[in-house]
Amino acid sequence: MPSFIERINSIHLDILKEVGNIGAGHAATALSTLLDRKVDMKVPDVRIVSFDEMMDLAGGPENIVASVFLRIEGEAPGSMFFVLSLNQAEHFIKLMTGLDCKYNNYSTYPELAVSALQELGNILSGSYLSSLSDFTQLNLYPSVPQLSIDMVGAVISFGLLELSQVSDFAIVIDTAIFEEEDKNESFDGHFFLIPDPASFETIFASLGVPIDEYNN
Repeated sequence: MPSFIERINSIHLDILKEVGNIGAGHAATALSTLLDRKVDMKVPDVRIVSFDEMMDLAGGPENIVASVFLRIEGEAPGSMFFVLSLNQAEHFIKLMTGLDCKYNNYSTYPELAVSALQELGNILSGSYLSSLSDFTQLNLYPSVPQLSIDMVGAVISFGLLELSQVSDFAIVIDTAIFEEEDKNESFDGHFFLIPDPASFETIFASLGVPIDEYNN
């Protein structure tokens, strides 16, 4: 019997990329309104990776990042993380609030900066989840997003504490965010969508591409 990861192919990933691009379009519209400037978002790649690869993509277990975590409830439960490097997080804080923040071990971001990052996470995660729900016609509901600024390993381990024994893979949706004034510079983040084990089958079946149908 092929392993789970061997049963996923380019058809499944292409459909997830399309879902991601539509979610990115919704998020770009919301961000443009929030920032009062034109923002464009693209999804250059979607893939399925192991937990170790997920941490490597975010800079390694000891790399400090800004991360928004939420639980997905409903017909395909799971977890979602949006991860930004500190430099990118601080860029968005400045765009959204005018604050010039630098994180270090002795001081954290002021409350206004934290609220800005939470709002950014709300917009992005909500847009992707809404797109996935529309595509699959599944009822999916987000929990209240939680912002963490910590090492990648600690952030992900905390979020997945209850799932670590049963879920081995994450769907990675790369996200490139461009400002209209400078299309040559993008700010790249990662969405990690981690369906509970049975939810992978539910999501792909609802997208019209059951996992086993394309692997016979």
